Amino acid sequence: MTTPKTQFSTPEPPTPSLWVAVFSLTMGVFSLVMAEFLPASLLTPMADSLAISEGQAGQAVTVTAVVALLSGLLVTSVTQRLDRRHVLLGFSVLMIAANLVVAFAPHLAWLLVGRVLLGVALGGFWALSAATVMRLVSEHDVPRALSLLFTGVPIATISAAALGSYLGDMIGWRNVFLLATALSIVTLVLQYFTLPRMEPGRPTPLGTLVSVMKRPGMAAGIVAILLVFCGHFAFFTYVRPFLEGVSRMGINELSSTLLAFGVANFIGTLAAGYLLERSLRLTLLMMPLIMGVMGWLLATLGGFSMTTDAIMVALWGFAFGAVPVAWSTWITRIVPDEAESGGGLIVASIQLAIALGAAVGGVMFDISGVLGVCATAGTLLLAASALILVAVRTRPEAAADRDAVATSCQ
Repeated sequence: MTTPKTQFSTPEPPTPSLWVAVFSLTMGVFSLVMAEFLPASLLTPMADSLAISEGQAGQAVTVTAVVALLSGLLVTSVTQRLDRRHVLLGFSVLMIAANLVVAFAPHLAWLLVGRVLLGVALGGFWALSAATVMRLVSEHDVPRALSLLFTGVPIATISAAALGSYLGDMIGWRNVFLLATALSIVTLVLQYFTLPRMEPGRPTPLGTLVSVMKRPGMAAGIVAILLVFCGHFAFFTYVRPFLEGVSRMGINELSSTLLAFGVANFIGTLAAGYLLERSLRLTLLMMPLIMGVMGWLLATLGGFSMTTDAIMVALWGFAFGAVPVAWSTWITRIVPDEAESGGGLIVASIQLAIALGAAVGGVMFDISGVLGVCATAGTLLLAASALILVAVRTRPEAAADRDAVATSCQ
């Protein structure tokens, strides 16, 4: 009996040149995440220029996240008959348009239009990213390729926070978005010359999302993703009040600690490829476990020493660096024939978790202060580790059953 080919199997082994295509996707990640978080560092000058409140300007981030959630769920079915190369290039074009609309926005309505366009590109790109990597490199190299892909996230996050505010003061926030536009154009050109044709597989109607969600292990995995990202963003949203109020850090110590978090996050992302090649399950389990322990240590020992607090925050950053890579690898293993739909579910779950994490953190902050936020985040992450240990599969059911039969016959 022949084994059916998956939707994303390739007729020939990937060539070394396709690693350049993976790098072009990394550039896409960097450009998209940079554009996503720029408003956070430019909020005050944007609000002043557009004659709106900072709260209204902050909706530029919110609307992008909401649209990205919907885009991630719908992209596979809406683009089911289109060459994936054309779809990815289309998202880069949307990113360019989004940055231009924001740069020249005369008022709030046009600002939100630009951020909606960015949300479509962001959610769609993330939903297709893991499945695209599967088509560019061999199965053995998928974790390393995803690790390369996700290095764009910490670099973009640091750049958006540091360079965004610095350049905004020097050249104005509109010119910062024009620079982001130039970066997006470079990304588009690189992708145009490196991404190969990738014909779509069989049609994937919207109902595929439901069928994928019903597969063994998927529901537990999605719940675990919600717990991990909710716990992380509950803490990360309020990390500055913790460092200022509990650790009593001044601006120099605060900046150094946040930089250490970003660098550690980058190192964790790079290390994820090697960790995942050795054990996907152990990586999925250990990263939220480390973060959960750090959460409770910060809640109970926080403020004892600035250095100790900074080290624990950096360790949190290192552990979280491997988390997105690990879960993207997981979806390529658990549903290899529906990696695009699975990627859409992950994107939607993460965007929902970001919103829930900030909300849960806010409630706990009002009830018990920032130490309560740390304890709550730690509890959510430890719960995620327990769920991963007892319920999350790392292989499709058929593969797991074959291994069980083989073991019983020995």
